[in-house]
Amino acid sequence: LPFIWRCRFVKQSQPRHVEAAFIAPSDHTKSGPTDGEQPPLKKLRGQNHSRPHHRPQPQSAKLCFRHLAKEGSCPHGEQCRYSHDLQAFLSAKPADLGDKCPLVEAHGGCRYGAVCRFAEAHPGGATAAPHSVDGISGTPGECNALSKELQQALRKRQFDFGPSEKILKEVSSGAAVNGVTNGQTLNECIDDVGPEEPKKVDFKGKLYLAPLTTVGNLPFRRVCKEFGADITCGEMAMAANLLQGQPSEWALLKRHSSEDLFGVQLCGAHPDVMTRCAQLLKDKCNVDFVDINMGCPIDFVYKKGAGSGLMGRAKKLSEIVYGMVGVLDIPLTVKMRAGMHEGRPIAHQVIAQLVKAPRKPALITVHPRSREQRYTKSADWAYLNRCAQAANPIPVFGSGDVLSWEDAEKRLSETSVSGLMIARGALIKPWIFTEIKEKRHWDISSSERLDILRKYTAYGLDHWGSDTEGVERTRRFLLEWLSFLHRYIPVGLLEVLPQKINERPPPYRGRDDLETLFASPSCADWLKISEMLLGPLPEGFSFLPKHKANAYSV
Repeated sequence: LPFIWRCRFVKQSQPRHVEAAFIAPSDHTKSGPTDGEQPPLKKLRGQNHSRPHHRPQPQSAKLCFRHLAKEGSCPHGEQCRYSHDLQAFLSAKPADLGDKCPLVEAHGGCRYGAVCRFAEAHPGGATAAPHSVDGISGTPGECNALSKELQQALRKRQFDFGPSEKILKEVSSGAAVNGVTNGQTLNECIDDVGPEEPKKVDFKGKLYLAPLTTVGNLPFRRVCKEFGADITCGEMAMAANLLQGQPSEWALLKRHSSEDLFGVQLCGAHPDVMTRCAQLLKDKCNVDFVDINMGCPIDFVYKKGAGSGLMGRAKKLSEIVYGMVGVLDIPLTVKMRAGMHEGRPIAHQVIAQLVKAPRKPALITVHPRSREQRYTKSADWAYLNRCAQAANPIPVFGSGDVLSWEDAEKRLSETSVSGLMIARGALIKPWIFTEIKEKRHWDISSSERLDILRKYTAYGLDHWGSDTEGVERTRRFLLEWLSFLHRYIPVGLLEVLPQKINERPPPYRGRDDLETLFASPSCADWLKISEMLLGPLPEGFSFLPKHKANAYSV
């Protein structure tokens, strides 16, 4: 083994078996016997695409917040879709989850009132009216929420995209490729249509938490900020959905006050959509930079020419960058993979094209794996030297396989990158930012790791809500994160450091029962951990892990 285990902690070899509860029904026949006596007919791999969706409570079972705040204040009266019967709601409400409300602890009051799952701990008791913090609607300390007025303006196509239309006319005339519009000299083009000077952001030398779909949510970013992450970025948002005013997509843009250098990542394939969306972010959101996703490998995105598919569309990419830089007054950055096909890296060619373009990104991040590789094999960090050379003077960040401070030091010293983006390493051990900055291994105890999860759940309840829906949404995102957290191997159990990110450890016992539980790859054990933090599972609760490999147990 590349790293040597302390033998007394390694469990004797046990056969792996599939837990039928944690695979989709369509995979039951593929997996074969699940009693552990015979191996599966076919190895389960890839994603569970048919995972059950979270179904909210019916509106009739929810309390009307307007009526709850002040009796008789609901303008809909008896026609309201929500319940006005507080006593009936309280009699059917599940038992409280604890004697301290996270929102009261954080803000001095709870905006959920009687519907909170910690309502008995409120200063005024379970029937007290919802508490507002200085008249703030929504979560205190968060911004970039979608207002009803903006949503209506977008859906009725009443939002003024005048600046974008002007830039898009230049794009259609060939300015993005040629640098000048038809019939103009270069000087005239610069004088007439030059963009505002964007705000300067010094990215060099900073630790960048990658935009992570599903798991890179606001509560997780808050945890990473406390451990030393310098730059944070929201989850990938589809530009077209933002322009349509979809609340679920706008939720990905929310920023916490602790995120002092925060960006938004957009995914799209067309200059008009991306340019308009960039203007929308400039006008209505508080962000420090906007990032273009050129690395997403999933088929749904790639086949539309977005994500990693954008790497093969040179003209469209030039037009998108030209349009977005033209309307933004903050830096535009791009994140890409090494290429689309294994063994055929093209990132250096794409970067060379971006450098020659009339308008350029302020930062380029490269994940040196191809789309076809996904996360298999090791990242090709040697290739990043070629990318950094092609990008000069634009700084290049590298991403891939950094799980320790030695990994970080090696990548920075052996390549010409200007900084590091941490992705899976932060999911497996969010304290990696502290380790890198302090240049040490942190042999974190199981109780300290449990405290991190407690903090995450408190942040989750603050962000998603402390009512029943908020609790279960927090639980689901916690379970998604646990699918990465269990991969951490405690420093004290290794003879040789550091742990490598793509090496699967044999089953092992921790130094205490809690550490052993945290090391379990079984979904059943993750559910136990969630019950320790968020109370019993609700009736009918089901969870399928994002990846089929997590359906195995030992």
